[in-house]
Amino acid sequence: MKKATKKLQLGQLSNKLGQWSRLEDAIVPQKGWINAVRTSFGMSMRQMAMRINKSTSAIQKLEKSEAKGKITLQSLRDAAKAFDMKLVYGLVPREGTLEGIIERRAKELAIEIVKRTNRTMVLEDQKVSDKRLKREVHELTKELIDEMPRILWD
Repeated sequence: MKKATKKLQLGQLSNKLGQWSRLEDAIVPQKGWINAVRTSFGMSMRQMAMRINKSTSAIQKLEKSEAKGKITLQSLRDAAKAFDMKLVYGLVPREGTLEGIIERRAKELAIEIVKRTNRTMVLEDQKVSDKRLKREVHELTKELIDEMPRILWD
């Protein structure tokens, strides 16, 4: 994929995921969203089960599996259908943006590469100044961000 296309794709995805960032602080109810919505609606397990052609025990298992974090996307879709809702899911960066993740990783890798190279140079009695090392890290970071080689994620 060309660099320009990669950057465009990354930018578009970052914009889409940015919409989710305000939801990252949402606190999941202790018994899970399914139980919270069902009980808020005043819907019994039997009523929910009937709405999606499942048994009451299947609804119990559904709620328990969500509370344990072991629920499938299809089960969540089924639950959403019972509530006349839809499932929406996404991945949100822990901090900042996708570009920020790439920049942090590129800098980590640049530091690793420059340190490794510097160790070799010190052994050969060709020590480089701290100022030059920082400049090398900065330039290599920019290069890694621009090229986004696969080694970025090793």
